[in-house]
Amino acid sequence: MQKNRTVMHYQHEHLENSPEFVGLSVNQGTANAPVINPYLKRTGKKSLLSVAQYVDGIFRGDISVLGQAVTLIESSLSIHQEIAQSILEKCLPHAGNSIRLGITGVPGAGKSTFIEALGMYLVRQKSKKLAVLAIDPSSERTKGSILGDKTRMEELSAVQNAFIRPSPSAGSLGGVAQKTRETIVICEAAGFDTIIIETVGVGQSETAVHSMVDFFLLIQLAGTGDELQGIKRGIMEMADGIVINKADGGNIEKSRVAQSLFKNALHLFPQAESQWTAEVLLASAKDKTGIEQTWDMVERYIDFVHTNGYFMHKRNEQAKYWMYETIDRQIKNKFYNNQQIKDLLKQTENQVLAQKISSFAGAQKLLDKYFENI
Repeated sequence: MQKNRTVMHYQHEHLENSPEFVGLSVNQGTANAPVINPYLKRTGKKSLLSVAQYVDGIFRGDISVLGQAVTLIESSLSIHQEIAQSILEKCLPHAGNSIRLGITGVPGAGKSTFIEALGMYLVRQKSKKLAVLAIDPSSERTKGSILGDKTRMEELSAVQNAFIRPSPSAGSLGGVAQKTRETIVICEAAGFDTIIIETVGVGQSETAVHSMVDFFLLIQLAGTGDELQGIKRGIMEMADGIVINKADGGNIEKSRVAQSLFKNALHLFPQAESQWTAEVLLASAKDKTGIEQTWDMVERYIDFVHTNGYFMHKRNEQAKYWMYETIDRQIKNKFYNNQQIKDLLKQTENQVLAQKISSFAGAQKLLDKYFENI
């Protein structure tokens, strides 16, 4: 009887603690454990700063404030855009004093590894203040991005004078985030004297990147078959320099052959407007070779175009280009956000699908409706 009482007692707690089960012991649990961690601090939503506070933080080189300002620039909310544009107006007179370097290349060419090696060289050996604006490809299906460039540039991201900002391309031309040029402005106002823009890959639409940088660098690989295959003429003509990466180990000889091929191909193109002759270098981001030579090439180019006046000519042409690009984008946004167009769009689409009107007539109908109310 006593044994049964003992067992019943331990059943109320844990049967395993009964003397019958030698070597077992189960602690008493906490009754009604809280679902939410009691030590969790409730911080709430971070409030927006004033325009003056953002600008002051940017001028002081405060990375936290700079990051918040970039977030406002990338935001589609109208209140954020109003603040962002006010920040940009204040920063614009303090911008323009950097070297803007665009880097593109075929997938797998090692762009991120190369940028980290170059970035570490610039920060450590040249005492540069570097901002890397890495454009991450957005999914066309989910519109999401991995934004993994900060993890791929682990060493550089820990350096004090480096700012790495991955941004989703959001399907914009050439994988360039629409707000990248505006981000360049506030980075320059924050004192960054070197800006690197990494693009998602090679394509004709890399024109968008070329239209916001001073030097356009193409990263290429050797030993992949026909080195020139898949590289469109437009990219080759835009390149101010080509670096054949991963020129190490048993790949050195193949890299030299590829270097010769690219040099010969470049001679077939017309003289660049800058009058600069593009160079082809070998490098290994892994072994940190060719990095110094790459930067020397960039500096020689900058000196060259400053001397012949092309540097400011190109900057002015870029400013005009982005003004017209912004006009196009804003008109498109206003068109699709117009309530009358929203109401008419599906109806017109159905008429086109039913072959009652042509695609061109449908588009004209929508445009006429939009412009008659302006």
